Amino acid sequence: MPIDVGQALSAEPSKTDLAWNHKDIQLYHLGVGAGSDPDKHSPATDPDELRYTLENGLHVLPSFATVAGGALAAAGGLSSPGIDVDLAAVLHGGQHIELHRPIPVNGTAVQTSRIAAVYDKGKAAVIVLRSAAADEDGPLWTSDTKIFVRGEGGFGGERGPSDRLELPDREPDRTVQRPIREDQALLYRLSGDWNPLHADPEFAKLAGFDRPILHGLCSYGITLKAVVDTALDGDVSRVRAYTTRFAGVVYPGETLRIRMWQEEQRIQVSVTAVDRDDAPVLADTVVEHS
Repeated sequence: MPIDVGQALSAEPSKTDLAWNHKDIQLYHLGVGAGSDPDKHSPATDPDELRYTLENGLHVLPSFATVAGGALAAAGGLSSPGIDVDLAAVLHGGQHIELHRPIPVNGTAVQTSRIAAVYDKGKAAVIVLRSAAADEDGPLWTSDTKIFVRGEGGFGGERGPSDRLELPDREPDRTVQRPIREDQALLYRLSGDWNPLHADPEFAKLAGFDRPILHGLCSYGITLKAVVDTALDGDVSRVRAYTTRFAGVVYPGETLRIRMWQEEQRIQVSVTAVDRDDAPVLADTVVEHS
């Protein structure tokens, strides 16, 4: 069997040295749409946007943890002992980040990663890669990357917990739209995800798409920025955790509709593609905050 569950779960954790500086932060922020606010039709010199793009007074969107050091968590998980799968059968199923404190603008850290679980979904397997980053001052973040592998289920393992959330039975407290630039994927991939699916039309066709698609983690970052800017007073330090399930694709040039329901110290979010009759993009999405 391509996945040896016992070997994968018992393998020694791997360690990776991470390093980043203000240029990495600024590039990531531009990759998730920083530089203008569609709600205010503001220019790139708007003070609220300069927090993301100008080195003076720069703050760090917590979703930067998914690209810190240029590391790709999913790729690291697929090279773990006991994991031997066809990359064409792999999808990024979901992402969770827990923040232990704000991410510094310039930093070095050691990231420790291991396979935390392998679930049997019948026709597919779900691999959960858990990574924890810490610097000399202590823990920075912990993340879970869910990797969905088609055709690798049916091995008799645990099905795993259900993370599905029903949307609140009321109108959202906030709804915003975020246009995706035609070159958004080309810009975002400079932060470390070089998968040609997001840039090469011929490769995209081989994968079953008529054109390149946007990175799921780019939609993830765009959504968190919208929540921080509109519901958390622009304060990235208030984010405690952020979870999503990748429910559908986005094409560059489309527009995201981001709906938010405020609850006590958490915001439930739904993200859809306006241009395709609100086709789902991110589901089961929650931002926990102070």
